[in-house]
Amino acid sequence: MGSVTNDAVAPPAAEPALHRGIGDRLNWLRAGVLGANDGIVSVAGIVLGVLGATTDRSVLFTAGTAGLVAGALSMAVGEYVSVSTQKDTQNALLALERRELAETPEEELAELAAIYEAKGIPTELAREVAVALTEKDALRAHAEAELNLDPDEVVKPWQAAWASMGSFTVGALLPLLAALLIPAPAQVVATVVAVLLALALTGAVSARLGGAGAQRAVLRTVIGGAVAMAVTYGIGSLVGTAV
Repeated sequence: MGSVTNDAVAPPAAEPALHRGIGDRLNWLRAGVLGANDGIVSVAGIVLGVLGATTDRSVLFTAGTAGLVAGALSMAVGEYVSVSTQKDTQNALLALERRELAETPEEELAELAAIYEAKGIPTELAREVAVALTEKDALRAHAEAELNLDPDEVVKPWQAAWASMGSFTVGALLPLLAALLIPAPAQVVATVVAVLLALALTGAVSARLGGAGAQRAVLRTVIGGAVAMAVTYGIGSLVGTAV
């Protein structure tokens, strides 16, 4: 019976943590792709709006750079605030779990055994699994089973902020550089083509990470970006003409 118990104990403690580790990496990568997508669309809209009004490169550089910096900082601050709230929630849940383990250990053990029993493990074996995991690391066992949370993988706000700011900046540089480096007659067309190709790529990558079909995701992303660029270019043209 001892060997059966050891075999049964390993999966609840090891497999969920492994799967969550992979899921966390995919979530970070997906957030990076979406951040880059935001940078592409935001600065492309600014750049084309300016090009609709003027081809002055100093104006274009100033507006595009301002949009890049403002957008990157906004992404960083927003992500930091959001992830900090998530971290506070995770820490509060872990603190509550520690207090319950200290004050009512038997009730917590019974609760853990009930969780494994609900997953299909026989009652007696579920109790043995709960006891073994509690003896090894009670907080981890309960956090993973009850909260789907690894105590060692609490989210990191600063890491999220830097990742968002960096991905936004990388995405934003594409339309800005395209507009600044391409000669005036082809600026608009070159910028639009570069942006649409980049959006197609980010759409395909995000769909792949999410396990969805790439064609529909690419189409949505490209159409959304095209509409945004058309609207801002049209507004820039009207404002430039009026001024």
